[in-house]
Amino acid sequence: MEKETEQRRKVLIIEDDAAINRVLQLELQHEGYDVDTALDGLAGLEKALKEPDLVVLDLMLPRMDGIEVCKRIRAKSRVPIIMLTAKDRLPDKIEGLDVGADDYVTKPFSTDELLARIRARLRDRQPHANVIEFGDLVMDRDRHEVSRAGTVINLTAKEYALLEYLLLHRNKVHTRDELFNGVWGSDFLGDSNLIDVYIRYLRGKIDEGHDVKLISTVRGVGYAIKG
Repeated sequence: MEKETEQRRKVLIIEDDAAINRVLQLELQHEGYDVDTALDGLAGLEKALKEPDLVVLDLMLPRMDGIEVCKRIRAKSRVPIIMLTAKDRLPDKIEGLDVGADDYVTKPFSTDELLARIRARLRDRQPHANVIEFGDLVMDRDRHEVSRAGTVINLTAKEYALLEYLLLHRNKVHTRDELFNGVWGSDFLGDSNLIDVYIRYLRGKIDEGHDVKLISTVRGVGYAIKG
């Protein structure tokens, strides 16, 4: 069962040494992971912000070093990051961990050890059944609490219910009628245009002030939450 879960996980490798990058890609694919790669910091950052399940990040990279990449990922995402580098000095390790890396592996390294650390970090990220995570947006259903990038967002009961519905069916476009029936119920006597009003409220609270907008409009169809 655990193996089947791992096979659905996406790992991003940001490593400028093409040989190491390729070896890691092949090893991870052999283990059943979906693997994406980047050979420089800027390209890696762009891919990292598309929310893989884990990032293996080299410290010394062209175009943008690993420390800066890590900082920028952490500003928008809680994805696990394993720093991979030839620098084994303690201050370098501390710097990497201080900017948000979850783990640190020095070169030369054992592939088996790296794979074990990847498995451990992915296990750590398994959310509680009542916590929904989407990028830097977190809904704690036990506490009835929503936060984005660590900041708690105050929602009304219906705003919360609409957001919960979108998160439970994320990356799927819903018509206004589907959202209306899913949140208000088919017995509610109202206008489905009410959805437009509540989507506007949610956007003001969820997306305002963030570069990445999670709530999308698909013209002529409806709405989706994706990122």
